[in-house]
Amino acid sequence: MKKGLLHKFLNNRCTSEELREVIDWVKTDALNKDGESINYQEWNKYAGEEFSSDKVRMDSMLDKIHHKINIGQNRMLERTTKSVSMLTWITRVAAVLLLPVLLILSYVISQPFHFANTFAQAKIDFVEVIAPIGSKTVVHLEDGTNVFLNHGSTLKYPQKFIGKSREVQLTGEGYFDVAHNPDKPFLVNVNNIQVKALGTSFNVMAYPDEQVLETTLVEGKVILGQVNAKGKLIHLEEMKPGQNISINLNTNTFKSNFGEVEKYTSWKEGKLIFKNESISQISRRLSRWYNVDIEFTDNLVQNYTYTATFVDETIFQILDLMVLATPICYKTLPREKMTDGTFSKQKITIGLKK
Repeated sequence: MKKGLLHKFLNNRCTSEELREVIDWVKTDALNKDGESINYQEWNKYAGEEFSSDKVRMDSMLDKIHHKINIGQNRMLERTTKSVSMLTWITRVAAVLLLPVLLILSYVISQPFHFANTFAQAKIDFVEVIAPIGSKTVVHLEDGTNVFLNHGSTLKYPQKFIGKSREVQLTGEGYFDVAHNPDKPFLVNVNNIQVKALGTSFNVMAYPDEQVLETTLVEGKVILGQVNAKGKLIHLEEMKPGQNISINLNTNTFKSNFGEVEKYTSWKEGKLIFKNESISQISRRLSRWYNVDIEFTDNLVQNYTYTATFVDETIFQILDLMVLATPICYKTLPREKMTDGTFSKQKITIGLKK
């Protein structure tokens, strides 16, 4: 590059051809040793006496820029937000800072994949919380929403909600106490069902081993939607407080009832409420609640239904009460020692009383 061309550039006196030469030089040679020497010479020539009060500060900043260039590291602009805010910075700085900005910009241009990957990783920064079988947990989201996770449930959510909605993914059962925000609806995705709320309290049950997905609205308003095969969200129902909707995932049909909110939400207070439920339905809930495996030795047992409320009872106290109410019996099998030294879950078999 011709001597003094940078000085003409900084004084906005370049022709179109000279401007093109400066830009090509910044992209190719500005970062080598000869380029650094030219940078310093032009910087000192351009700074002059009128900038002497800022000389120490400018020299320090320029030294840091060249230090980063020499060691070949990308820490200077590791965060994507710096590369984004650079455009705003360029429009505001004085002409004396233009050369360092060009050097930094040329470095960003030379590392496109690094910054693209950094930004992509930031966008998918999700957290996954698991409530193991046999325990419950509470998750506090950054928007003020609280989520209670039932036994064996998983919640996946972003560390920070970005965009026009607050979106989470649930597997299992969760009670949502959503912070009100009319500008950002809260979306719970379960399988191909979406539960949309603005600020409300509701329960969603969707365990992978269940054929039915249930949503119970405690207060506020939620809208149920279903994503079809083409990826389009279809409106299903706008729920009212006290309403429970059960969606059969196999037949794609749903039914609704009112007035039994406690039955579907009491689990977060440590209660198990059954109302005319089959022993097979009850056994699945007991299995998750007490971390046991329950098997039936006689299919006729599954014809029995129960209505009961349990609070703090052990699994064996509940089974003893069921034995008193119906002609069934149960047997506990010893745990098996695994190859890794741990023991298998407690197994219980239920059959007809002989």
